[in-house]
Amino acid sequence: MRDVITRGVRDAPPVLVVLVLYAVSRLVSSAWLGGLFALATSRGWEFASHRADPGFASFSGSWDSSFYRTIAQQGYPTELPTDADGQVTPNPWAFLPVFPLVVRGVATLLGVELAGNAFFAIGVVVATIAGGAAVVLLHRVVAETVGPASALWAAALFCFGPMSFVLQVAYAESLMLALTFAALLMMIRRRYLLMIPFGVVAAFTRPGVLALALALAVTALVRLRREGRGFRRRDRASVVVAGLVIAAAGLAWSPIADAVTGRPGAYLDTELSWWVGFVGRRHFVPLTPWFVMAETFLGVAGIVLVVVVLVGAAWFLTRRSTRRLGIEVVSHAGSHLLYLVAVFLPQQSLPRLLLPVAPLLGHPAIAASPRLRTALLATGAALQPAAIVLLWFVGYP
Repeated sequence: MRDVITRGVRDAPPVLVVLVLYAVSRLVSSAWLGGLFALATSRGWEFASHRADPGFASFSGSWDSSFYRTIAQQGYPTELPTDADGQVTPNPWAFLPVFPLVVRGVATLLGVELAGNAFFAIGVVVATIAGGAAVVLLHRVVAETVGPASALWAAALFCFGPMSFVLQVAYAESLMLALTFAALLMMIRRRYLLMIPFGVVAAFTRPGVLALALALAVTALVRLRREGRGFRRRDRASVVVAGLVIAAAGLAWSPIADAVTGRPGAYLDTELSWWVGFVGRRHFVPLTPWFVMAETFLGVAGIVLVVVVLVGAAWFLTRRSTRRLGIEVVSHAGSHLLYLVAVFLPQQSLPRLLLPVAPLLGHPAIAASPRLRTALLATGAALQPAAIVLLWFVGYP
């Protein structure tokens, strides 16, 4: 029987295998989400995110998803909310418009009003479909760099990882991942101009697309050094155009927010309003947030810890075995990590913000070691319910 199953998996189209894998993982995540919701409801647990209607749909759309619902229903405010001291408070401008607009578009096609929990219900469907696309594209990215065996394991680890429930909740994460992996795949195939539509849409889905532009620049420099004149002028021009367009799109939201609200620095002030509960009011200085957070809670030891983590990441990305994933995958992973270090205050949402580096799960060492594969898969699956408890009942994801 085992041989029959193995042969069936080997002979099936890779996309079908990946989609079946994704479907099974969604059943697992749904069971954990539903089971923990039922347990919490029956035991009277306090939810971390306030919900006016304590149903399962709103449970799946907890935390910041309420801002996406506001955007879908009302758009963005033309005046930023402020506290008694005139400081900007959290508001929808921190969230980009593509996901709520897609949900609103689906609702319009279905003739559904986005009142009550309708946004969350439709958002779950949109996010789950986008998650399936993200897994298929991740598999393709890894398959075209290090082969099908590593690609299948990368997809499995991604589907059953501790944060994989994010792929099906009413949030923009899965859509952003699908767009990012699609752009990365175009980069690997050297279809640079085809990166533009994916990169531009991603720029208005979630912050972070500047990492794609930087990865493209690094890839181009490496190709130029390796290939010299073999790096054709047409490809060079395509890289420049794609990089500039994606970078411009990645920087566009801030001036848009300024223009609509009439307040300079509207987007940055909005983002910094989320920092207050962790480190108080701060001025933004690039490349310092991790050190600020670490020093606030751990002192000098925290700063040392950040340095150790960054050195460890650099060591891993520059290893020969890691470089086998290809310059595109490695440069994007490094660029995304640099982006997070440059602008993001590390807290409980860091694990989900690391999901774009998932192609690193195709590392040849994982596919070559059954023991390591099993350990990673088991650990990821075991941590998922723990992550749900921590992020739904203690803090926010």
